Amino acid sequence: MARMTPSEAMVETLVANGVTDMFGIMGSAFMDAMDIFTPAGIRFIPVVHEQGAGHMADGYARVSGRHGVCIAQNGPGITNFVTAIAAAYWAHSPVVCITPETGSMSNGLGGFQEAQQLPFFETITKYQGHVANPARMAELTARCFDRAMHENGPTQLNIPRDFFYGDIDVEIPQPMRIERGAGGEQSLAQAAELLAGAKNPVIISGGGVVMADALGECQALAEFLGAPVVNSYLHNDSFPASHALWCGPLGYQGSKAAMKLLSRADVVVALGTRLGPFGTLPQHGLDYWPKQAKVIQIDCDAKMLGLVKKISVGICGDAKAAATNLLQRLENTSVACVATKDARAEEIAAEKANWENELNEWIHEKDEFSLDMINEQAGEEGSFLHPRQVLRELEKAMPENVMVSTDIGNINSVANSYLRFEKPRSFFAAMSFGNCGYALPTIIGAKVAAPNRPAISYAGDGAWGMSMMEILTCVRENIPVTSIVFHNRQWGAEKKNQVDFYNRRFVAGELENPSFAEIARSMGAEGVTVDKLEDIGPTLQAAITRQMEEGKTTVIEIMCTRELGDPFRRDALSKPVRYLDKYKDYV
Repeated sequence: MARMTPSEAMVETLVANGVTDMFGIMGSAFMDAMDIFTPAGIRFIPVVHEQGAGHMADGYARVSGRHGVCIAQNGPGITNFVTAIAAAYWAHSPVVCITPETGSMSNGLGGFQEAQQLPFFETITKYQGHVANPARMAELTARCFDRAMHENGPTQLNIPRDFFYGDIDVEIPQPMRIERGAGGEQSLAQAAELLAGAKNPVIISGGGVVMADALGECQALAEFLGAPVVNSYLHNDSFPASHALWCGPLGYQGSKAAMKLLSRADVVVALGTRLGPFGTLPQHGLDYWPKQAKVIQIDCDAKMLGLVKKISVGICGDAKAAATNLLQRLENTSVACVATKDARAEEIAAEKANWENELNEWIHEKDEFSLDMINEQAGEEGSFLHPRQVLRELEKAMPENVMVSTDIGNINSVANSYLRFEKPRSFFAAMSFGNCGYALPTIIGAKVAAPNRPAISYAGDGAWGMSMMEILTCVRENIPVTSIVFHNRQWGAEKKNQVDFYNRRFVAGELENPSFAEIARSMGAEGVTVDKLEDIGPTLQAAITRQMEEGKTTVIEIMCTRELGDPFRRDALSKPVRYLDKYKDYV
């Protein structure tokens, strides 16, 4: 036991957990602890808005596999974290959100910047630690860090602001890590038996494969079976895109090759995925989920097994250990599909080639509204580029070892068809939470965790407006990234619903913007506007050179047409019904 203040106990516990970077905005509520961050070896990165700090912690965690940490002033600073922590929850990111609160002696009296901070995060964290006595500071801080890793999600450490002060005797807990096994003996045996008899197995490689560092084990199992591998929704980095068995992502704007091959499966191995509902919805007119297939679902959280899709075998285990165990079992038995590897490899190659050809020829959207917009903008001053062509050119120009974050929105979602990666911890999206303003701060956090990797964010002009102020963080803190803004002057995803359901009655969907490149330059970054297709690749490559060699942030503003891809969900709205005479035309 050592004599410390609670501030020292908290900071020493951060150090024990390997914390070297934190994101937030300074505040008096935790200033006593903040005062000793620097001698503890912790860099405190001040942001422009606390939501950005939460997203940065998320990006940091997703790249590094370690905790991302954010902290802010009690009350309004903490409420600004809520959206980012919800996004981290659905991304399964081990973010520790430290929330100083109003003092213990005034709590409940309605004092300055008071809020009940635990209820805000109750449903979007895996664990909430409230320091009810300063002597428990190190214990509860350590537990928040442990639980974030054990349960793959954010935790909250709530501290009355007066509890940073005083004298306590404390022992700093060391991090506790619990080894995960392959799963139950019976379920693994059942899964191996199903796979041994399968004629056309398909593997869905999910986020759990990335978190468990299991790409090699997934690849070995796929190669043994000759099974096509499809990425779960927005986990395009869960299998190397150059591999012959890679087929692309499922879900919204995913790969038709992946969907067609999955639809023919007789056994599906859902490896490290909860099979979320949005990631398995029909797309491209294909209702591709194989209704008669036997499904083997592997997840480290037993609550996810069979939650969304009916399964035949549920394995509660680590993706890496489970894949290794299944391969060992299969290597020692007769496996039916091994004899048909070559024929199935030809089928996989043909479907992938067909999809690539379709993407190459899919220059622009062909629905009536998009064609009208293309013709209308042809008469406007300036050049406007087709989003699909833009996304293809960006894909071709991507540097090796790149990290990409995408925001929510129409063009960003179409990007799902074009983003391919060779290594894990390379692709970050807001997952099923789908909040705007996600991409830029998340890629900033990723860059802090991996400064030697190129970092690129995608955002539409609507979503980028929610977070563009964090370019100031890049400039002030010397964190260089490349931010791509698709400038089409509209809230595209929601506007698509007004096209399909509301007879093109556009309310609140139009955005008239200044030059985002000029805004970037005013903040001290580079700003480039692109309106010619042939300039996209060279502009991106030049920006990456500035990022990696000069430490310079660049905003690339790409002028796009107002055409719109498919809606997120055709089942999400209904045709309007009006009973009152004054609304009779609004159908």
